[in-house]
Amino acid sequence: MAKFVVNSYREDPYRNFKFKVKIDNEYVAGLHKCSALKRTIEVVDWREGGDPTHSRKLVGKASFEPITLEQGVTHDTTFEGWAKLVHNYSGDAAMSLKNFRKDIVIDVCNLQGNVVLSYLVYRCWVSEYTALPDLDAAGNSVMISSIILQNEGWERDESITEPTET
Repeated sequence: MAKFVVNSYREDPYRNFKFKVKIDNEYVAGLHKCSALKRTIEVVDWREGGDPTHSRKLVGKASFEPITLEQGVTHDTTFEGWAKLVHNYSGDAAMSLKNFRKDIVIDVCNLQGNVVLSYLVYRCWVSEYTALPDLDAAGNSVMISSIILQNEGWERDESITEPTET
């Protein structure tokens, strides 16, 4: 099978630094990093009573690793607002049972900025929020906030096809 169907002259795989994440149908500003999408299928060992020589490997339940998103600190309140839906310190630690889970979209782009791959991640919620990193007066780096998202699965958006590159 060809590496690229539409752009058959292309040899290089896509780069990992051109991506966007959409939350509530809007792209997150200043996004710096998105961790890998990882699915693990549990292995169930099974051995039949009459066959003592070996066990069989059966498919078990699927689990999906948490996703970490990192953002340069700006005035964008997407991370903080979502984290507050899970735990809003208002004296009684109230939470929004209706809105705290969200579906997100992770778009991967080619060097021209066209979306080439897209993944739909389902029923995410913020399990960890870091508002500010360790502050260092002698440092020279960008401040990064982050969220860790628990999720109930993801799939590739098959409607996204290879764009023609110029």
